[in-house]
Amino acid sequence: MTDSKSDTLPKDARIVVIGGGIVGTSTAYHLGKMGYSDTILIERGKLTSGTTFHAAGLVGQLRSNANITQLLGYSVDLYKNLEKETEQATGWKMNGGLRLACNEERWTEVKRQATTAHSFGLDMQLLTPKEAQELWPMMTIDDVVGAAFLPTDGQANPSDITLSLAKGARMNGVSIFEDTEVLDVEVEDGKVVAVVTSKGRIVCDKVVNCCGQWARQEAKKVGVNVPLVSVEHQFMITEKIEGITSDLPTLRDPDRLTYYKEDVGGLVMGGYEPNGIPWATKGFPEKFHFSLLDSNWDHFEQLIELALGRVPALETAGVRELINGPESFTPDGNFILGEAPELKNYFVGAGFNAFGIAAGGGAGMALAEWVVNGEPPYDLWPVDIRRFGRAHFDTDWVRKRTLEAYGKHYTMAWPFEEHSSGRPNRRSPLYDVLEKQGACFGEKLGWERPNWFANKGQEAKDIYSFERQNWFENVGKEHLLTRSNVTVFDQSSFAKFKLVGPDAEKALSWICANDVSKKTGALIYTQMLNDRGGIECDLTVVRVAENEFYIVTGTGYATHDFDWIRKNIPEGLNAQLVDVTSGYSVLSVMGPDARKVLQKISSDDLSNENFAFGTMQTIGVAGAPVMALRVTYVGELGWELHIPTEFAINVYQALMTAGEEYDIGNAGYRAIESLRLEKGYRAWASDIGPDHTPLEAGMGWACKLKKDIDFKGRKALESQKEEGVKKSLCCFTIDDTDVILLGRETIYRNGKRVGWLTSAGFGYTVNKNIGYGYVRNDEGVNRAYLESGEYELEVGTVRHKCAIHFNALFDPKMEKVKQ
Repeated sequence: MTDSKSDTLPKDARIVVIGGGIVGTSTAYHLGKMGYSDTILIERGKLTSGTTFHAAGLVGQLRSNANITQLLGYSVDLYKNLEKETEQATGWKMNGGLRLACNEERWTEVKRQATTAHSFGLDMQLLTPKEAQELWPMMTIDDVVGAAFLPTDGQANPSDITLSLAKGARMNGVSIFEDTEVLDVEVEDGKVVAVVTSKGRIVCDKVVNCCGQWARQEAKKVGVNVPLVSVEHQFMITEKIEGITSDLPTLRDPDRLTYYKEDVGGLVMGGYEPNGIPWATKGFPEKFHFSLLDSNWDHFEQLIELALGRVPALETAGVRELINGPESFTPDGNFILGEAPELKNYFVGAGFNAFGIAAGGGAGMALAEWVVNGEPPYDLWPVDIRRFGRAHFDTDWVRKRTLEAYGKHYTMAWPFEEHSSGRPNRRSPLYDVLEKQGACFGEKLGWERPNWFANKGQEAKDIYSFERQNWFENVGKEHLLTRSNVTVFDQSSFAKFKLVGPDAEKALSWICANDVSKKTGALIYTQMLNDRGGIECDLTVVRVAENEFYIVTGTGYATHDFDWIRKNIPEGLNAQLVDVTSGYSVLSVMGPDARKVLQKISSDDLSNENFAFGTMQTIGVAGAPVMALRVTYVGELGWELHIPTEFAINVYQALMTAGEEYDIGNAGYRAIESLRLEKGYRAWASDIGPDHTPLEAGMGWACKLKKDIDFKGRKALESQKEEGVKKSLCCFTIDDTDVILLGRETIYRNGKRVGWLTSAGFGYTVNKNIGYGYVRNDEGVNRAYLESGEYELEVGTVRHKCAIHFNALFDPKMEKVKQ
């Protein structure tokens, strides 16, 4: 219904939310709670009439990321109390959630998930098959190896919970208008200024697109890219089945690709088939409100056959209906939140991959805070809209990748697993050359990147396992060759920007935590911080000229970092940011013999006296003008060679020829990872990020706190330095090489849970498992506290003694780097 206060659409509002599903109403609810009563929610049909009304309504919490798990946990806490607050039914039941494992590898996965849950503070209990059957008597357990139970999981009625959120929004002053179509979003000077609807125009400061599967087409009208597509999703609702009780936990049976929940004494059964069917490939039908697609029994039969093996009672149960409702899915299976990088004050909350009910409460909270404060309440990088980029503009490509992600919804989540669809897409000039030399490629932001190189006669293909995978020894050879001789890494996928203009230095001095006011040719490693001191970007800045800086950052952070820099250039400064990623290939030459090889093909003086660490020079290499950066992420002497793309093959061939006498070899990204772990270099989005400050991460040395230069985040760092930190990034090792660290293992100090590993791997030089993670203590963390503890790491629910380290495990004291 239309808002009870008035049938007349206001002419202005601070915030307009478009879309009346669970995410739109949750966002409006939380905006109202924050005091933004001048918020309007617009729905072109009726509330819930898009995809929410036909959602299955399972509410699970555990994800591999701590903050996404926290966000889903917020949903549970909200749903517990919402009905009491609004006096509107929600159908919320905290009846727990069961997850089955039907083979040893799945059981390993579940045990690792349990460890992850424990590290985040969730009570995930491991059960025997019989214990699981006691909670869910209708299932057979002949093939069950074990199960996990989360008591705080549950289920809700999607329509009821959405209407309850809408009522709560109204109670806090938010206006809701149904049967109101958005015709246009007006933009001036790169920002939102108004929304034009079928009932009038609303001048507004901000717009929030919560249009579900329509979000992509609506955003496209204003030049915003939202990578999602619609996929048919079916579930069956049965008549009453004897023995089904209202307190039955939700059940996920990933090895049979199916899920179950109780519904009025019967069951809802659905799943994720490997051959999902895309919908609306040619556009959406008009007025698709409270609408479903025709039931496709032939397609659903594959899931029924799998389900009958688990719940034999389904064979004789009456079927009320087979719901076929299209839902929005994304290329990586995560939802999409945040301010669009293309348009100021235009926010998106969409692409919920059939867990919109589970995420809705927390997503609405996070999005509301993002809208009001300009940043999320905590690091939400896995769902940040800026994780996408150029590779995600083509809808056909997005659909291919999304269908693969849909089919993997319940398949094994292997360590180091890569997607296969829509590849290759973005290729370095060296792609064909490296492929012939045995490169096994991974993909990031559409770029093909060599992960490792196969031996002659070995297939360049990952074989997935929770044990050591088939590439383990290959990566070890690349790692050790880098330490002993010299290797070449193709890092052309690096994101590269230029900041130019008379105020370029002034702008970067404000944005960067380190001092960029260096002379031409200086190379500065720096972070860029938010106002809380958290690390938003971790990158290299090179001063190319008085008014020009060259900025290099990680492949996956291209959109995010470009957006952060551009938005934080102080108003009135004359500095322009340009993306030049495609203009330069990057070959990193690393190892003790790097100088000898490079000097053979360049007449420039590469001696340490003439070309010091932390500097850049443009040199001639094999006929090419090359920006050579003396820097390392692997702890060895080396250069990153930034080469105009058309010269890349020539330079590579010259390097490999010159390096023959030094046994030069190719190396890939997995070797980079093991090398950097030994050297203690941090990785953004795992070891460091918006929730971690340089002081907590042991990188205070990269901040200009001793200089009288203000920068974004400085006040927060000064305050933290005075008060002390409450968490500290530490290195841990386990000597037992049979233990496999993957990250997210739980850290215990003196038997008490204090954190989890943010990244982990194997160090081939030191022959140890290496992990990094934050040790937390509300009373404060200092060196004495850290040294006084005894530590264990929980790996797959088993605790192992480990050693803590405060210096790099491999540190040649820079002799090799400076030779």
